Amino acid sequence: MRAATYHGQGDVRVEEVDAPAGPGADEIRVSVTACGICGSDLHEYAAGPVAIPDDDPHPLTGETLPVPLGHEFAGEVAEVGADVDDISAGDPVTVNPLLYCGECRHCVAGHHNRCESGGFIGLSGGRGGLAEEVVVSREKAVRLPDALPVGYGALAEPFSVGFHAVRTSPLAPGDSVAVYGAGPIGLTVIQAARAAGADTVYAVEPQDTRRDLAGAVGADGTLDPTATDTVAQIHERAGGVDVSFEVAGVEQTLQDAVTATTAGGHTTVISQFEGAVEVDPNLFVMGERSLDGTLAYEGGPRSDEEFGPVVGMFASGALDPEPLVSSCIPLDDVVEDGFDALLDPDREEVKVLVEL
Repeated sequence: MRAATYHGQGDVRVEEVDAPAGPGADEIRVSVTACGICGSDLHEYAAGPVAIPDDDPHPLTGETLPVPLGHEFAGEVAEVGADVDDISAGDPVTVNPLLYCGECRHCVAGHHNRCESGGFIGLSGGRGGLAEEVVVSREKAVRLPDALPVGYGALAEPFSVGFHAVRTSPLAPGDSVAVYGAGPIGLTVIQAARAAGADTVYAVEPQDTRRDLAGAVGADGTLDPTATDTVAQIHERAGGVDVSFEVAGVEQTLQDAVTATTAGGHTTVISQFEGAVEVDPNLFVMGERSLDGTLAYEGGPRSDEEFGPVVGMFASGALDPEPLVSSCIPLDDVVEDGFDALLDPDREEVKVLVEL
């Protein structure tokens, strides 16, 4: 079968690979319909390998590169294992790609996203979704409503990241919110915050296209940090927000996300930083502010706990994946019109879906 395989920094190849074996008794084979290119994939392409195992095999998959990429994917069930009786061939599904050991203290406590040796299908091995077929355990598959386009199921993964961040934050109905960064994840946070009852949402983003998108998906005010003091603007308009989300991974945006909150406010960090940054601890002491981080989404036996509501909100219209999709491309064009395009600011891509 054909797959987009990561061989190292700047080296992604569309090539023939062996089809995955199986499915085993508790597994299903998925014929992939669409797969999104994630910021994590871009980071690996531009500066990796980082999370992708290089010389040392991943502790759960035992794999090293080259690995087929793709952890935001959906498709139709092509085959089910002998013990699978609650899903059938032909059913549309999205896949929760979280990998976990099941034995560490975090897994035992039910927090599989905190697994001490965890990873993701398509980054840690396990044959990712930028391929014609994938075999996964049944628990990772979340059935899609028949009326929902299967390709939208590929957006359940990034939306679950935003949903998890909002769900684990102290955001309450009526609160004011600032989202620093309006890339794909920031756009999902805006929608999730609005669905959770946020009264006013500000989006801070330097790129015009993404700032316009932020307004289209629910932000009440959009601010360009290259043209204005966003913290001063937010305090002038709202007296500071109750909750902020940092989704850009830049030292200045973290500092601004914290100082944009009012006394007693909270900041949730979603992005991953390339290195250490400085934050003044007096901001937390003197204003009784708080800060935490959030990673991915629930997985394991709880795979449906956040993917399920997200899919349900797609169907109801409470969350809308369509505005995020800037291009749909074939697998053969994944490098030029996918990875390279997303890294080129002049192309103004947001979310590229690869259709298989």
